[in-house]
Amino acid sequence: MNRRTLAALAAGTALLLAGCTGTGGSTKGADAKAPDDPSKVTGTITVLTQRTDLKQDGTLDRYAAEFNKVYPKVKVEFQALTDYEAEVKIRMNTENYGDVLMIPGVVKKSDYPKFFASLGSQAELSKKYRFTGFTTVGGRVYGQSPIGVMPGFVYNKRVWKAAGVGQWPTSPAEFIADLKAIKAKTGATPYYTNYAAQWPLSSWTFVNGSVHCDTGATTKLAEGDPWAQGADLRVGDTLLYDIVHDGLAENDPTTTNWEASKAQLAKGKLATQWLGTWAIVQFRDAAKKAGVDPDDIGFMPFPAQTDGRFCGTVGPDYNQAVNIHSQHKAAARAWIDWFTDKSGYDKDNLAISPLRNAPLPAVLKPYEDAGVKLIELDDTAGARVKLIDSESEAGIYAPDYRQKLVDLARGARGGTLDGFLGDLGKKWTAAEKTAGTS
Repeated sequence: MNRRTLAALAAGTALLLAGCTGTGGSTKGADAKAPDDPSKVTGTITVLTQRTDLKQDGTLDRYAAEFNKVYPKVKVEFQALTDYEAEVKIRMNTENYGDVLMIPGVVKKSDYPKFFASLGSQAELSKKYRFTGFTTVGGRVYGQSPIGVMPGFVYNKRVWKAAGVGQWPTSPAEFIADLKAIKAKTGATPYYTNYAAQWPLSSWTFVNGSVHCDTGATTKLAEGDPWAQGADLRVGDTLLYDIVHDGLAENDPTTTNWEASKAQLAKGKLATQWLGTWAIVQFRDAAKKAGVDPDDIGFMPFPAQTDGRFCGTVGPDYNQAVNIHSQHKAAARAWIDWFTDKSGYDKDNLAISPLRNAPLPAVLKPYEDAGVKLIELDDTAGARVKLIDSESEAGIYAPDYRQKLVDLARGARGGTLDGFLGDLGKKWTAAEKTAGTS
């Protein structure tokens, strides 16, 4: 699995309420306390990961070798799973799901204490780390992400400049105008949907919060119509519709190719994709392999401003957790802490550090220069949103409805945008009234 990260999360959260019937755990031994003396920590731990690419190229083994310089008596073994969500879901019906694992989307947040050992209180951990609220149950934290991610447009700066665009667009209308300039003045395809890969379309849900710079955007999903006039998701979905409807995307979305799109964007054949910070390093690597300047790869926020400022929502990647059944909880906790704090995984991926006092990666210096406001969404209502999503069958974390949106925009299905989004809103608000009552 080479793609990272918002898409992986989107796929996972879509499964969140499918149910997990694992044996669960007990409260006895449910804490994975941070060890005081590295020399006394022992054991062999199995770390489950979705990063098959890092297992194959030896990167994970290099991390383990560095870890062993601090914890010489701990042996780290990796199991990289291609279909991570599906495979771990099955394994969690037993007690054998590694010592350290990425929390799969299939596990309900309220069930975290059944499956994972506590890493400590949110009151304490939140002083040092971002994103603790995403895995907190009853004041205890059950997972920690090694990197933070933020949605945005990966784009070829050289192509945009050749089209005469020197500033980030500040509204959807400006964005459309800029894509039209790219189409008229360059040979590049202005926007690439990655329709065939499906999962990139799910990333459009993470527009939520950016449009109005609203930390309470998730709560609003749980209490209202996500496709009401002016709502963040409606703004994002309308922009996607307009891009396709105005002929600014690839001619045949069914033939798109995710892996090939990296080199194509790096070479300037494609101009723009909505993905996330996780993709920057992959596109820059593609540029190097293609013999073009990796600095041509840029990243821009969603085209909307609040009080004259762009906004970006920062959230966690997969969260690492300790299996509540692990016989080596101290070693497992040592790995999570070291990997988060000391491994350099965030820098290697040009990612946002979960450490509150860490600076932004250099690749996001344009965000600092432009005064982009970074916010973390309140995830208190996150579980309820996913319950409503499941019962309404809207599928905001799945690609299906946006594939239908693209089909609608390109004339491959009948209907209107207002009718399409209106139907989704009716299903959603109806589910709000009944979600969790059965």
